[in-house]
Amino acid sequence: MTTIKSGQGNSLYGVIKEIFNWYPSSYPIAERKLLFKLDLSILIFACLCFFVKFLDQTNISNAYVSGLKEDFGLYGNELNYFNVCYYVAYVVFQIPGMLLMSRPKLARWLLPTLEVLWGICTFAQSRVTNVHQLYACRFLIGMLEAPVFAGTHFILGSWYSGPELFKRAGTWFICNPLGSMISGYLQAAAYTNLSGVGGMPGWRWLFIIDGIFTLPIALAGFLVFPGIPDSPKPFYFTEGDIALAKSRLERFKIRKPGKLNLDVFRRTLQRWHIWVFVFCYICMIISGYPESYMNLWLKEEGFSVVQINQLPTVTYAVNIVASWLGTTLAAIFPSWTVYTGATTCIAFSSICMIIWDIPKPLKFIAWYLFGMSGCRSPILYSTVNTVVKGDSEERALILGSMMTFGYSFQIWAPLLLFPTAGPNGAPRWRIGWPVALTFHILLWAGFITAILLHRRE
Repeated sequence: MTTIKSGQGNSLYGVIKEIFNWYPSSYPIAERKLLFKLDLSILIFACLCFFVKFLDQTNISNAYVSGLKEDFGLYGNELNYFNVCYYVAYVVFQIPGMLLMSRPKLARWLLPTLEVLWGICTFAQSRVTNVHQLYACRFLIGMLEAPVFAGTHFILGSWYSGPELFKRAGTWFICNPLGSMISGYLQAAAYTNLSGVGGMPGWRWLFIIDGIFTLPIALAGFLVFPGIPDSPKPFYFTEGDIALAKSRLERFKIRKPGKLNLDVFRRTLQRWHIWVFVFCYICMIISGYPESYMNLWLKEEGFSVVQINQLPTVTYAVNIVASWLGTTLAAIFPSWTVYTGATTCIAFSSICMIIWDIPKPLKFIAWYLFGMSGCRSPILYSTVNTVVKGDSEERALILGSMMTFGYSFQIWAPLLLFPTAGPNGAPRWRIGWPVALTFHILLWAGFITAILLHRRE
């Protein structure tokens, strides 16, 4: 969406300088101070909130390969069913949560409240005695976490714009793979050091540890999270800060929230934005599903429990770098070039998985290159915030719809394309990998289409 400033040229020094240029010298001192306050409040809380969200979301997979499967006798598609329960709730409560997030009086308190509640449910998972209780816990956590991802993108797009937005969205998104990566290390540590403590296996301790992380962050959110510019003023903002923030919205042509009525749905459905962006996210969800299941391949290959939990963290490390650096570069260079580069790496990995019978070192490389997908989601969502900044309700509805319709495919598509057991089951996925490659290409095509349509406007 943006290009490097002509004064910097295309020199390496100019690119590096722009990557770390979070507080441009061209901004007045008051505006740079405001950005710093926003980063300390929104960005730090959002990062911690997103970190524990993915810690709590992905711990089920780590628990499954660390004793849960054997303790509960789960030798069918129960892992898929855990995800189905989570994503059914995630889908159903997505749009209502996003529309609530667009209301100024609720925006400041909604995320911290939901985080307290899902933290309690995370603790509850450590005490389940049968698989049905675990299904119920996964449903509740999916319901409570529903507006966090798209809601944070909405909040970021309500305060930041342009390169500011892309850089912060990329930095925030690294907490996705960071949470998944640390979950692996936590499970390995829990399995090694806590198995048998208090009469509980290590996988139960993982849920307890995750809950201990979650609740303090949630409580801190009630103090520091500012919501949107029209929300009740937190203690660390002055009246001048709020006035400056609102003037920035006018300068960036970001419309503040208006009335929430049926006209929001009418005007949104009449524009191309929702159709193209929802299609892109559906493609992203379907194509990205198998990338996080390297642990199933490692288990099949006979690696130890500790190795099964630790080796996949390299993918998350690649994902972290790609998320931060890729999204930042998309604020400097045309975003389609970054998207094309990431898609090329992922297509190569997908082809390796389709062939399957390749040298083991190459297969490790292929699994790790899937981490390049880290930049695609924050670039896509930052593009939505940029393209639809002139209509706050439409923006909220699109962000919520992307999650709703995208994850509605997460409910049933894995059961058909990526079953846990059977001749086409994990991790070989004879049908799933070719389908994933197809949707990787369709995602790239959809993103390019959105860029071209926006330029035509």
